[in-house]
Amino acid sequence: MRDDILLSVEDLEVHFKTEGGIVKAVDGVSFQLRRGETLGIVGESGSGKSVTCNSIMRLIPSPPGRIAGGRILFEGRDLRTVKQKEMLRLRGNEISMIFQDPMTSLNPFLKVSRQLTEVLELHQKMSGQQARSVALEMLEMVGIPDPARRFDQYPHQFSGGMRQRVMIAMALLCKPKLLIADEPTTALDVTIQAQILELIRDLKEKVGTSVILVTHDLGVVAGMADDLLVMYAGKVAEYAKALPLFKTPAHPYSDGLLKSVPRLDETEHTRLQSIRGLPPIVTKLPPGCPFRPRCDYATEVCGQTYPARRFFGGPAHFAHCHHPLQTPDEEVKA
Repeated sequence: MRDDILLSVEDLEVHFKTEGGIVKAVDGVSFQLRRGETLGIVGESGSGKSVTCNSIMRLIPSPPGRIAGGRILFEGRDLRTVKQKEMLRLRGNEISMIFQDPMTSLNPFLKVSRQLTEVLELHQKMSGQQARSVALEMLEMVGIPDPARRFDQYPHQFSGGMRQRVMIAMALLCKPKLLIADEPTTALDVTIQAQILELIRDLKEKVGTSVILVTHDLGVVAGMADDLLVMYAGKVAEYAKALPLFKTPAHPYSDGLLKSVPRLDETEHTRLQSIRGLPPIVTKLPPGCPFRPRCDYATEVCGQTYPARRFFGGPAHFAHCHHPLQTPDEEVKA
């Protein structure tokens, strides 16, 4: 593995056994994350974004779930095969995660101080006093007002935005090499959303952490991500550098997501477009391309075979589509 690649996910498959059959929540997902960069994973609810991240953390509940295939290489080590003791050392120390809901991610029965210092005592072997000092500095860094007073309060005494800041502080205490932010702004109002995203960006630069930012909103990752991974029905629809994908998306699904986001440069009378229909039921995926029932460009071949990976301007941009919106490389050469 190249030295600049921190994380490499190869053909990841995650299955869940349900009464309705086997659910392929993640089906053949591959991507790479370079050191110091941010990868945005976008898609509608149920596309497999959170399951992908939980797989990296080895937090898939078994049963009913299991990682059925693929590799998760973190600095060359396959996280699928490392022992549980080693995974406990990595989790929270070298790899941290901000979960979706700050309202339920903190233990309501423990003071914020204990929930923060425990991380440092466990992973950094600090004394109680050392851990308290470092945790207070981190609370101040994430913008908690009067951290000395708030330190020994309970989670219910914090607002939603402040609780999310506490979660970010907890995730960054050990200065992890990888931070996974799973919908970190979903439960927050627009003003607090902007503050949290700015905070993650600033801390990434100060600490040098690589970030995976998961969201269903392309507007959230517009100014954050270096690369974008668009997921649909557990599969990769498109993968590209952020700027090329925003300017010239190749997959109709990516294009639909972009057109559903308000633009400041449009006239006030422009109507937002929406993607017709609903995401598929993962236990009853249609044959061929899973996006076919909602796609304006679908033809007969789309219902027969799943589209192969096609490249656009080099290996850094690819999509799985029979009728891409851009000209594939092989057709340009021809």
